[in-house]
Amino acid sequence: MTGVKTDSGYHLNEEWNVGARHALFHKEGTFYMLLERFPVALFDTNGYLLFQTEEEYLSCQYLEIDERVNVRGGISAVPGYVQVHK
Repeated sequence: MTGVKTDSGYHLNEEWNVGARHALFHKEGTFYMLLERFPVALFDTNGYLLFQTEEEYLSCQYLEIDERVNVRGGISAVPGYVQVHK
């Protein structure tokens, strides 16, 4: 089912010891709600992308930030992506 809010980002943030204050998950790593509390992390099923500051997040050329955050090609295509699972 699409559009269902889960707390998977929270759990992966804890399990992988990422240390983000705001953590969101999308299984394909392409579509997220807006991020608000920094540092923030975007998670997919295999890893994550961490932004330490709001400036770093807002200036990332791989993100389309509007009412939601769209990541062309998924977060795994963004420099800085940390792969946890293969």
